[in-house]
Amino acid sequence: MGSQSDAARLPERFGPFVLERKLAVGGAAEVFVARPSVGQRPAPRFVIKRPLPGRSRTDDFALLSREAELHRAVQHPNVVQVFGAGMVDGQPYLAMEHVDGVDAFRLLRTADAERRRLPLGVAMYIARCVASALSSVHAAAGEHGPLHLVHGDVSPSNIYLSFDGDVKLGDFGIARIAEPMELDSSATEVKGKWGYVAPEVLEGLPYDHRADLFSLGAVVGELILGESIFPGSSQLAVLLAIRDANIEPLRRRAADLPKGLFALLESTLSRDPGKRPASAEELALGLAVFEDMPLDEVRATLGQWVEWARDPARLAEKIEGRVRESFARMQATRAVVIADQTGDDPPTGLKPRTMGSSVRRKNGESLEDVPFARLIEMIATGELEGDDEVALLGERYRPIQDIEELARHLLPSTTTTTGIIFGLGVPDYAAQLDETPMLDILARLRERSETGALFVEQSTTSGPPSIRKEIYLSGGRLHHVASSAREELLGEYLVRRGRITRAQLDSALAELSNHGGRLGDTLVAMRLVDVMDLFRALRDQGRDRVGQLCAWKQGRVAFYRGSEPGAVQFPLDLDLSSAMMSGAIIASDGRPDALLPRAWARLVPGPRASAANDKRERGTAPSSLQLVPSLIGNAETLDDAVDMLTSAKSGGRTVNEREAKAALVVAMSLGWIAFET
Repeated sequence: MGSQSDAARLPERFGPFVLERKLAVGGAAEVFVARPSVGQRPAPRFVIKRPLPGRSRTDDFALLSREAELHRAVQHPNVVQVFGAGMVDGQPYLAMEHVDGVDAFRLLRTADAERRRLPLGVAMYIARCVASALSSVHAAAGEHGPLHLVHGDVSPSNIYLSFDGDVKLGDFGIARIAEPMELDSSATEVKGKWGYVAPEVLEGLPYDHRADLFSLGAVVGELILGESIFPGSSQLAVLLAIRDANIEPLRRRAADLPKGLFALLESTLSRDPGKRPASAEELALGLAVFEDMPLDEVRATLGQWVEWARDPARLAEKIEGRVRESFARMQATRAVVIADQTGDDPPTGLKPRTMGSSVRRKNGESLEDVPFARLIEMIATGELEGDDEVALLGERYRPIQDIEELARHLLPSTTTTTGIIFGLGVPDYAAQLDETPMLDILARLRERSETGALFVEQSTTSGPPSIRKEIYLSGGRLHHVASSAREELLGEYLVRRGRITRAQLDSALAELSNHGGRLGDTLVAMRLVDVMDLFRALRDQGRDRVGQLCAWKQGRVAFYRGSEPGAVQFPLDLDLSSAMMSGAIIASDGRPDALLPRAWARLVPGPRASAANDKRERGTAPSSLQLVPSLIGNAETLDDAVDMLTSAKSGGRTVNEREAKAALVVAMSLGWIAFET
């Protein structure tokens, strides 16, 4: 909804058009219902999309023109028609069909406010129409053949529903053309709405039209349940559920669904794109089976729901009532707690505590008035351990491991759930880094699909080790990394990568206690980072923590099979070869060719060359690394191999020389290839 000032200046003349009513405002654009100032072209009523005042960029017209071009390439009754892009007084715009009604987001929000649920037949009809639209999108062709178009933003707010029961897919603003694409690890954002993005897109892996099918599956589940099918109390938790294809809320309702529907949705929402329906057409046919109403009836019913959801006053009234009820319950609970603590009548208001905490170490040392941010840092870097005690913000002393807000920051070996540290027990595997490079150790663990804890200490001439890292693996994949190095804390990592400024980190640390001690949640709440950007940063941080170990020339390594960390807020589930690629670059100071033989060395099969042809062996390794086995028999020398990798398209992008050489280093460590000199 627009502000009062927006409403006051409408209708507004905009070139040959009259803007009558504001429909929506997004992060960078605003959308209006418009009509021609003269005549009936391009339609009696249509929609104008234009950049927000003050938010325009030099490439806005090119972007809107591209969106119009993509829309025109898809002619389908379930796709919003676009009339074209243009300029008015230097301001670009896009003119498109007006679907008179509401979007699916508004429909779902209204239904939730009034505790109603869409009839299953209506939900299936909407889903089938969108699948049919996607079938046309994915089959779109241009002058030179198929476009391999991926919509990229299938979500309720881009599904438009009319009073007549029409269903149309719109917004091709982030659609992309061409081959499957891999997002660069330095990318600052993942486009699309975070609750519907496919796991492979979220993780920066190659993706194709099947990513749209996953997004539609998420929408269908929400239409059925009336809520997100991915569980989680925070945005980050929801993204983890998406990555792991955790659809537990939908699974709990499986028995209530028609036979076969849950199986169809489960496959559509599979983490592995290969297990999803092969095409949108196949998904549409599968969904059509569950439309349990005649077409005329389902369209009429949808139209009635749209008319009901269009009334904004009813929605606002319901939401306001629920907010007031929630606030009243919160106030009552707080008053009872205060009365129990003081024995007095509850006060009329509360001021947040601003005092620091007190620390009592097990050696008898005491610290007073420790700021919350400093307390978290001391725990995360190992200065404090699980059995040290803290009087948190003036409360009684308790062991850190018993305080949920603090325990999650303990290094795993200091918790009660992990009782193994160096010097205790006999490891299943041990090595010295001056004898066995870290790359070889990681390759061995990946090859054997090991599960357990890898403890690494950096050697020092005297005193305690300067740095300790603990790497937890699950099935040869990276699960969690804990480090005692201050510079490897999340905040420092984000500052170093330019995602936030030092001042922003300081502001977030000051607010940490208001968000359960979780820096990630604090940064998202303060809108300093986008949740999907945070997801990628946490994953890359874990990868680079392991990668840094590859540069260590001295140190002790011990692996304890079967050991697990305590509660992990962000399990990485990352292919270990990604960390090895990072390590090859870090260990060589950015020049991985230093780890390779001479340029004329001959490329030959490695001792595990046959394994490299196994899909399970390649796993979800970086796409540049997955190309390496195909070089055998096609590249004669190291130079040839580098040239072929940098000229090939790896996940839809060009591989630079440094990445190509890092891929060859890791392929050697894994035994996929070898070089003869």
